[in-house]
Parts: sequence; C-alpha cells; structure tokens
Amino acid sequence: MYYYNMETEDIGYNLATEQYLMNNKDFDEPILLFYYQKPCIIVGRNQNTLEEINQDYVAKHNIQVTRRLSGGGAVYDDLGNVSFSFVVDRDDDRFGDFKAFTKPIVDALKEMGATSIEVSGRNDILVNGKKFSGNAMYVKDNKMFSHGTLMYDVDQTVIARALNVPKDKMASKGIKSVRSRVTNLKPHLKPEYQNLTIAEFRDTILRKVYGVNDLAEVADKAYHLTDEDKKQIQKLYDNYYNNWDWVYGTSPEFTVKRRQHFNSGTIDARVLVEKGRIEQVTFFGDFFGEKYAVDLAKMLKGVRYDQPSLRKALAQVNVGDYFDGITLDEFVQFLG
Repeated sequence: MYYYNMETEDIGYNLATEQYLMNNKDFDEPILLFYYQKPCIIVGRNQNTLEEINQDYVAKHNIQVTRRLSGGGAVYDDLGNVSFSFVVDRDDDRFGDFKAFTKPIVDALKEMGATSIEVSGRNDILVNGKKFSGNAMYVKDNKMFSHGTLMYDVDQTVIARALNVPKDKMASKGIKSVRSRVTNLKPHLKPEYQNLTIAEFRDTILRKVYGVNDLAEVADKAYHLTDEDKKQIQKLYDNYYNNWDWVYGTSPEFTVKRRQHFNSGTIDARVLVEKGRIEQVTFFGDFFGEKYAVDLAKMLKGVRYDQPSLRKALAQVNVGDYFDGITLDEFVQFLG
C-alpha cells in the first residue's frame, strides 16, 4: 500500500487531490491519503448546502464551505481533525462495507489506547458510545474511495453553532444530516498520545498501520505530487471545490419562509430557490410602501441566494420605497 500526506490545509484542494489521484493515477496497490484543514464545512453530494449551515456564523468566522463527491451528511473540520481516504480499484462487494475499510485505522487507534472503539450503524465509528468518525464512499468507473474523519481535538463548541441552522421554515428535497453525540479521541488514548500535534497524530496512525517505528522504513511507499499533478489538481479545485455553482448551485430546489415584525409592519416572505438562485419571491404582510413589493421581487429573480449577492443586486434600490422604514441592511438580513 502507498500513502500520501497532503501538503495543504485547504479542504477544497485536498478533496481535489483525492479526486485527481483516484481518477487519473493507476497504482498497482491501494493508496492511503491523510489530510487536515483549517475550519471548514463539507456537505454531502446530495445535500442542500444552505439547509445544513448557519450562514451568519459561517461568514462571520470565515469558515470555508465546500461540497464533496461522496454522499452522507455535513461535517465540520478544523485543525484538530485528521481525515483519511483509501483509494482502491473498484470491488462491488466492498461498496458500503465501512467496517472492512476502516479496520486498519481502528486497529491502530485501539493500539493507541482507544480499546472501546466500534464501527456502528451504517458509517460511524464510536468510542465509549460517542461518534468521533463519519465515513462515506464514492465510486467512478473502476475506482473507488472510502474516506472518513478522525476527531482528535476538534473545537466542539463550533460544531453546534456552524451546523445549527436557524429555525426558519425550509422545505427541501436535500438529504438532511443526522446529528449524533460526538467526542474527541484525545482523552480516550493512552497518556503518551494525548498531547500530540495533529501532524504527530497522523504520523503515529500511519506508523501503526504499516507496523514500523519510523516512516523512513516505508519511504518507498510515499507518493509525491509532480508539477503536472498539481496543475491538474488546481483545475479541479477551481472547477469544483472553490466554485460557487458546485458548492451551492447544485443544491436541490427548496423553499424558505421568512417572517419578521418591523416598526412599520410585518413582512412574510416565501422564497423559491433553484440551483442556489432565487426563482421566485412572494411578499405578504401589513407593511406600507409607496411602490409595489412585487416589482422588487422581480429584481431578485436569478440572484444568488446569499446576503452579499442580495446586497449587490439591490445596491441602487431604495428598499424603503417598497417597505416603509426598512433599510437595505435590515432587508438583506431578513431575507438572506
């Protein structure tokens, strides 16, 4: 088995690397990838991105959002998490068999002291009954990968905020995440493994998987990206993982209901969103305005459904003409 430790802390670039190595490289053995990244949210292929994230919190804290190729639910990562991926030739009997794919990782963690680990349900790994790893698979042509997370020392206070979507009414055909009780691995490991850097944690697991004391012993198994590899990976990054149309625009059709009372009256808005853009807005309420709200609604058709795009689309519009006493910022905050 080969291995590759990714060099960046950008989740989009790391996922692009995973996709590239699976689709464009023919290894004569499986390859095990390890990567970790700055704070980010990765939504599943079939999910509605806006339904999974707390937009205000994510924007305020500069949390990167991207979409992965595999299914499953949304996850939050930071530099306290290590992700792994086994890239192999396709075997139909193994698709969905997370227990088999994760066994080398599970065995390594048990050796490090987490003896109560178990693969539970469809795709989770638990320690003392709490989830520390979620896993997913993806198949294309004759290749597949099985990847997952390993929460070593993730800031769990952020998880609840970044993935806690405000309770606006939203109807969507997207696959919704199932929230589970989560924990970090760190306190469940032997004392000598509880104060590692994230790179040390990764390398410790890697040594356990290979059964060596020093990675120099398996240096011949390490893969190194070529300049051409990096060029092609950058293209995937630009076209997919750092592309608004992929991250948000591929979300299923959904509707949002917003209702808020302002000093000048109550506005009730129903927003239909398709491929991340506003298809239709209908306003109800007892508000006043010199101009018809339906005309403002027409201006929003085709606009990306996020606050910066709404603000840009209405920058030259006096929102108060349509909703008396309401500023552009108030309106964008309400609708976005």
